[in-house]
Amino acid sequence: MTRERLLALTGAAILRALFATLRIRFEDHAGILAEESPKPSLLCFWHNRILGITFAFDRLYPNNRLGVTVLTSPSRDGEILAQLVAAFGMDSVRGSSSRRGSRALLELVRLVRIGRDIAITPDGPRGPKYSLGPGIILLAQNTGARIIPMHANFSRCLRMKTWDAFIIPLPFSKVSVTIGTPLEIPENLSGDEFEAARKQLEELLKHGAD
Repeated sequence: MTRERLLALTGAAILRALFATLRIRFEDHAGILAEESPKPSLLCFWHNRILGITFAFDRLYPNNRLGVTVLTSPSRDGEILAQLVAAFGMDSVRGSSSRRGSRALLELVRLVRIGRDIAITPDGPRGPKYSLGPGIILLAQNTGARIIPMHANFSRCLRMKTWDAFIIPLPFSKVSVTIGTPLEIPENLSGDEFEAARKQLEELLKHGAD
């Protein structure tokens, strides 16, 4: 067993114990949990909210959807995250803006076209914090999939001394998760229109952060 695999399994066991103590408050403004014929979506949230969104996925993700694939970096940390999310039933694609970006985009396009949801942290893997990269807008253009902004807030938590102030909910706290109104991105955009769409999504996600 690799060191990364061991760390991921240990982390998953700890998270399951933590998640068992948490309470959830959930708002679905997009209505995706009630869709009888689910449409693939691009689930978008800040990097420091990963644990809150994973908790919501573990509790609430509908059985009639085809599953979530998470975009993770090709680094060692990305390998640990990929194996960690696998413990919660999610697949992963490895890539970032600096490594394997084009190949990862092509693979994500393929997965959307067969009906899978894609989870992206647009300020990851290295930041800057709350700065939205262009990748999710490009993916929406290439697939026609809607972007779903997601927010997670915590009644009590620890904030790590990392670039993103990564958030760990405390045991027996409440996690409030909101699925925002979907954004539709046209296939053909001018440079200014592309930047306006990127900025709009960035501001939406910043508005839900604390």
